[in-house]
Amino acid sequence: MSPDLAVTSSTPSAPAIVRVGVIGIGNMGSTHARTILSGAIPGAELAAVCDIRESMRQWTAEQLSPNIAFWSDSEQMMQSGTIDAVLLATPHDDHARQAMIAFQHGLHVLVEKPAGVSTAQVRQMNDAAVAAPSSVFAIMYNQRTNPVYRKLRELIQSGELGEIRRMNWIITTWYRPQSYYDSGGWRATWAGEGGGVLINQCPHQLDLLQWTTGMMPERIRAFCRFGRYRDIEVEDDVTAYAEYANGASAVFITTTGEAPGTNRLEMTGDRGKIVIENDQLTFWRLRESEPAFNSRYTGKFGSPECWQCDIPVEGEETGHPGIIRNWIDAIRYGTPLLSPGAEGIHGLTLSNAMLLSTWTDGWVELPLNEQQFTDELEQRRQNSVYKPGSTVEPEDVPADLSGTFK
Repeated sequence: MSPDLAVTSSTPSAPAIVRVGVIGIGNMGSTHARTILSGAIPGAELAAVCDIRESMRQWTAEQLSPNIAFWSDSEQMMQSGTIDAVLLATPHDDHARQAMIAFQHGLHVLVEKPAGVSTAQVRQMNDAAVAAPSSVFAIMYNQRTNPVYRKLRELIQSGELGEIRRMNWIITTWYRPQSYYDSGGWRATWAGEGGGVLINQCPHQLDLLQWTTGMMPERIRAFCRFGRYRDIEVEDDVTAYAEYANGASAVFITTTGEAPGTNRLEMTGDRGKIVIENDQLTFWRLRESEPAFNSRYTGKFGSPECWQCDIPVEGEETGHPGIIRNWIDAIRYGTPLLSPGAEGIHGLTLSNAMLLSTWTDGWVELPLNEQQFTDELEQRRQNSVYKPGSTVEPEDVPADLSGTFK
């Protein structure tokens, strides 16, 4: 079995066609609905959509199909018996609650990233998934379909790079103008989104850091700046440092306020260095490991012989449709999941730890003190400019995000 895939429970009694209900018809939900409706996902049928905005009923009939059932109450849809699975594309804070309801009704679940806002709520969701073993649970970490990161994982997991020593990721290609944040009163608020660049733009990178290496840090020190570049409540500039049990370290830098941005990942091991930039993977491979060279070398300024290798990367990045297709295949055939839902807690742990470190102005040890994070977040929610329930202000017309990895 491929090391890139995790085993999921098989469901031999699953129907030949999986009837999917999409909950939340915003930018991402509408994109996923169109993907399923197009026939691009064999074995999947878009049976229903749900959105709390009544205006989306007409939009669904005109832009998707008048034959698709529209619901304004997600729980009623989930208990209706008209769907087999749900794809959750609702606000971050709703993911865990809605997933748990779906599990109670025996439905399969694919949740958009991030898994939630806090690890405490996501842990409850994961426990509910364990209690519903017949439900196939996945998360939309579509960058796991990117052949560049899959190759990186392969080189690390096979030992080709040796023991990881240092990781550096500069990911500043998330530029957002003020008009983006102004497009919805809930955007970039503690009460509306529960965070900024770490929870909205960077879940993919935080997931990839631990997925490719198989490592979680022991402690994190982070410096988040809130509203540095824009008139927002949440973090839009982050520099974080992490330390690992084997002595490795990591630096993670991200922002939504710089242009032009950079996306450069360096992974250094005792057998060389891998750099990913501009969709290219370059491996500076040592002829012998650095510890082996150091133990035998007696000169003053020598260094191990190094070969620069442009690693061929094969395969196609299938993105969102690839994750949906894998989830449907897991439901129908028991195919191993590329992105199991239970793994969403790992990247979120890094995000929560970075915020908590900034709020407390100190190191955060892992496992995370979940109650402390929840208390700190709740204080900010209480003082947020956005008041949930007072207005619903997502975009009136969903944007087409097909082809993106957001």
